[in-house]
Amino acid sequence: MTSLEELREELRAFVAVRDWQQFHDPKNLAMLVASEAGELLAEYRWVRSDEADAHSREAAARERIVAEIADVGIGLVLLCERIGVDLVEVMRAKVVKNAAKYPVETARGKAERP
Repeated sequence: MTSLEELREELRAFVAVRDWQQFHDPKNLAMLVASEAGELLAEYRWVRSDEADAHSREAAARERIVAEIADVGIGLVLLCERIGVDLVEVMRAKVVKNAAKYPVETARGKAERP
């Protein structure tokens, strides 16, 4: 069993004993992901881009950032579980699609997108 599979089982059990399945429809889970992503983004509000890496390593900030990353990940895993999406499979497929959309020879070192 992979770590992701183990996590999915742990989350299923966590949700089941609390009887939270009733609240975990796709809309609510998508809203959870978005709101937690917003909280993650807020950890970088007012941090200059050239200072973001250092900010991410500062102990207190890192603790908050890691907690928000965990919340985003949990929400995403729960959403995928609810709607029957293999998260790893769809991410791999997206990487393949992005590799075709952004070939190295035209995309290397460029931030702008077509």
